[in-house]
Amino acid sequence: MQNKRKGIYNIVFGLIGQMIIICLGVLIPRLVLVQYGSEINGLLNAVTQIFMYASLLEAGVGTASMQALYKPIAENNQDEINRILSATNHYYKKTSFIYFFVVIFFAITYPFFVKSEISRITIFFVFFFVGMGNVINFGIQAKFRLYLEAEGKNYILISVNTCVYVLQNIVKVILFCNGASIVIVQAAAFMISFAQVILIVFYIKKRYAWLNVNTEPNYEAISEKNSVLVHQISTLIFSNTDVLILSIFLGLKVVSIYSMYNLIITYVNNLINQVNSGFRFKLGQTYAVDKVSYEKYHNMFEVGNMILVFSCFTLVYVLILPFMKLYTAGVSDTNYIDQKLPILFVIIQLLSNGRSSSSNLISFAGHFKSTKWRAIIESAINLIVSLICVQYFGIYGVLFGTIAALLYRSNDMILYTHKYILHKSPKITYRRWGLSFLSFLICVFLIQKISIELDSYLKLFFYGGIYMVGILIIYILIQSIFEKEVFQNYWYYIKEIIVKIKEKF
Repeated sequence: MQNKRKGIYNIVFGLIGQMIIICLGVLIPRLVLVQYGSEINGLLNAVTQIFMYASLLEAGVGTASMQALYKPIAENNQDEINRILSATNHYYKKTSFIYFFVVIFFAITYPFFVKSEISRITIFFVFFFVGMGNVINFGIQAKFRLYLEAEGKNYILISVNTCVYVLQNIVKVILFCNGASIVIVQAAAFMISFAQVILIVFYIKKRYAWLNVNTEPNYEAISEKNSVLVHQISTLIFSNTDVLILSIFLGLKVVSIYSMYNLIITYVNNLINQVNSGFRFKLGQTYAVDKVSYEKYHNMFEVGNMILVFSCFTLVYVLILPFMKLYTAGVSDTNYIDQKLPILFVIIQLLSNGRSSSSNLISFAGHFKSTKWRAIIESAINLIVSLICVQYFGIYGVLFGTIAALLYRSNDMILYTHKYILHKSPKITYRRWGLSFLSFLICVFLIQKISIELDSYLKLFFYGGIYMVGILIIYILIQSIFEKEVFQNYWYYIKEIIVKIKEKF
């Protein structure tokens, strides 16, 4: 029941935090577009994406440490937890040192490669202040964040992140309204980020006084870090290659167009991840100590994830263009309305998010080394197709590259996990995919028949809520017909939670 309570806290705090972040996150880019123009907006998004690549310096250590922590946390083995965190801390200290020089390198070199009228000194300082936040993160707080996530206390991290994010954006709005330069804005945001580090370290010292990162390190526990790194490279490539290629070949205004569509996609993704990550720690701990019970949770997660992902992105598909027309009204330096982009963005998200259950299982089972060459193939497909197609199809070309890579890797993950980990036929997963795509087509067809002009934010939110209820009903009904056992398990756990709540009150 304690784990269920943590999971519920994670989801509730996560959704509240994401709603706050979405409200501010939608406001800030609009202010940037109006105040500074599309080039500055494109620059900020390009810088963010580039430093997501730079974060690969820690990706292998972070994921390997998380996977290693599940078992000792489930068994309350404090000595082993400290040894794993000690090894993690050692690598993170080296990472922060290397990352500092990576920040300086990009800040100096990027201005000479990008097509832009923005001054090189402005680009340098924007890179510097955005990148330095991760230098501080890796050096001080990253190891503690990993522990809290593995223990299931995402809600603590979410609360701190949300408070700091709100403060940063309040300061940004004040500076925007007073005509401050974009460099001053980014410098202020960097200074405020120190509050996040202080709060997390304070919580750890107060609540987990027994944690000791200076004990004898267990490097063997995170020995898979290099293989994990290959997987993280693959993930970042199909998530972020597009912006880098567009900024080099087509310029920052095209990056701004891409980023405006991706803005909506990112926030919906974050909402989905908050729900899914709420109980991911439970899945990891269960796999580590009881693989028989894990299969039941795996099926529940897979079906629930399919319903959540496809429902959300069905809604995104039908609402994104009406939203873009309202959001970019008055912005005349480039055209943001494109009829073809929504379906390409949505296909990417369905393929990447729909495979989450298989991706999680590979991580829980520690099958990083045996699958890393498959991740390399995914990266190669994405890069090669994107670089070729961008020459002929422009912004669509980089999306074609991502889709091609995902078609390969999503199928590969499904086949691999069923053959080598679950030892079962993958037909049931493919059936779930098929039913989800069928539901997508049905929902889109029905909504397009309604044909309502969404020409105001009020109409957009009102009808969006109605659409979402209808979409969820269709997906749940169709899946429940074929997944009776899974839905019985859902109902069992819902009743158990209700009974516990009644007993408490």
